[in-house]
Amino acid sequence: MNVAPLTRPARLRPGARVAVVAPSGPVPGDRLQEGLDILRDWGLDPVAGRHTLDVHPEFGYLAGADEARARDLEEAWCDPSVDAVICARGGYGAQRMVDLVDWAAMRAAGPKVFVGYSDITALHEAFAVRLGLATLHGPMAAAVSFLNDARTQESLRATLFEPESVMTLTARTAGVLVPGRARGVTLGGCVSLLAAGLGAPHARAGARGGLLLVEDIGEEAYRLDRILTQLLRSGWLDGVAGVALGSWEDCGPYEQEVRTLLRDRLAPLGVPVVEELGFGHRAGALTVPLGVPAVLDADARALTLEVPALR
Repeated sequence: MNVAPLTRPARLRPGARVAVVAPSGPVPGDRLQEGLDILRDWGLDPVAGRHTLDVHPEFGYLAGADEARARDLEEAWCDPSVDAVICARGGYGAQRMVDLVDWAAMRAAGPKVFVGYSDITALHEAFAVRLGLATLHGPMAAAVSFLNDARTQESLRATLFEPESVMTLTARTAGVLVPGRARGVTLGGCVSLLAAGLGAPHARAGARGGLLLVEDIGEEAYRLDRILTQLLRSGWLDGVAGVALGSWEDCGPYEQEVRTLLRDRLAPLGVPVVEELGFGHRAGALTVPLGVPAVLDADARALTLEVPALR
């Protein structure tokens, strides 16, 4: 079965209430406050979840207990006054809490905007599979890359309020690994999280017919090789329509090693592949919708959405 378009939530208006939650790693209080201030400057009404500043008593890499992180997400989503949920940061932990969320209650609450990336890929997949909802692969409210980068901020702001203004996504760094043009529905995120989800409950069956957007950080070339090879061997990439590659921060020398690996693993798929398209763990990161129909034109080095990211 091909990847199908998902339900798009409504765009935000001035005064919209936005909940910030921490499904993964711990959040420094000063950075959270700075992120809330930025959202407030956009005319939004940001509120933090009850456990957003928690730290797990045994595992300091987690923002509090798994159950508490799940409840924060669920409570924010099911609050009728909340129009959007933005994650505070990535790190690790979303996989530990994703099955503790009451997805039936979330589904009953209806569609809302959901934003995050990196470890939040596990939740993007859950929103797609369990709720049939399109989400935004975009910056997080307490992440340094959001707080200190005007271009990253503007890409998210424009997507939230004026999605028609960001229908074509490209970057000066973009290049062609495999030429061609393909149409499909966007999916993806952090490639290591996609591989880690194989075989998990409610996991997506595969990327057939989709436009796969992937990036990562801190994975040496041999680990990226293992991740991509796992996705290939499992059949998860069978029938994918095209691939857009984002940033590969701290993954080894890009020109000498990572690009060669990406070409080696992905070119045999026989589909268009664009590199360095401007999303991911990088300065000036683009916000990219997941779950919407689009056209990937490798020769033009662009991904063009067929509908705005939000209604």
